[in-house]
Amino acid sequence: FEEAFQKALRMVDENFPGFDPYVKQVNDAELMEPTDKRMFVIAAALRNGYTVEKLYDLTKIDRWFLQKMKLIIDYNSLMETIDQNHLTSDTLLKAKQLGFSDKQIAAAVKSTELAIRKKREEFNIKPCVKQIDTVAAEWPATTNYLYLTYNAIQHDLEFTEPHIMVIGSGVYRIGSSVEFDWCAVGCLRELRRLGKKTIMVNYNPETVSTDYDMSDRLYFEEISFEVVMDIYNIEDPEGVILS
Repeated sequence: FEEAFQKALRMVDENFPGFDPYVKQVNDAELMEPTDKRMFVIAAALRNGYTVEKLYDLTKIDRWFLQKMKLIIDYNSLMETIDQNHLTSDTLLKAKQLGFSDKQIAAAVKSTELAIRKKREEFNIKPCVKQIDTVAAEWPATTNYLYLTYNAIQHDLEFTEPHIMVIGSGVYRIGSSVEFDWCAVGCLRELRRLGKKTIMVNYNPETVSTDYDMSDRLYFEEISFEVVMDIYNIEDPEGVILS
């Protein structure tokens, strides 16, 4: 849950690094009112010592979810006490499994995103590619819907054929997204006409570019330097096209 939750927050708005306790101030009235920003008030409350039970009384959010949120904030507080030069492999892996981006980790340990990436590579901490299960394990399902996770030990598929990687436009913005998605779709169709296998990286399920038959491999992932480079290093494509 923690990994998916933090990824989802970044996907909705790239201005939010994840489950950040510094976005909002603690406010009991805001905790009682369900809004699209309430999770950041919860983050601030957890950092300021609110218990799961107190938050349950205020929000009526199931304790299971609140406990998961507390794990994220507690680990962020732990990382803030660690010097970047003393960041261990176990600490870094646990952070990635909890959904922290390299940028978040860098902010906590007072380092840089590139320095954290370099340290990850030194420790060989890399994400695994998994297939999205479209039938909730009712029966075996093989799909070209893919995602990255650090909560796994091996990939679900092999990377033997060359592909062309196309980067989508991400979350919809009124007045600017349909046009960009049309460009991505046109690019995918032209590459297919030329006999090239394609990889689409995007995360809006309502777009044409994320239809199952538009590309050979479809990554529902963040459009960020970290994630795009992770996919690039795993897939080793013939080329990358930015839409």
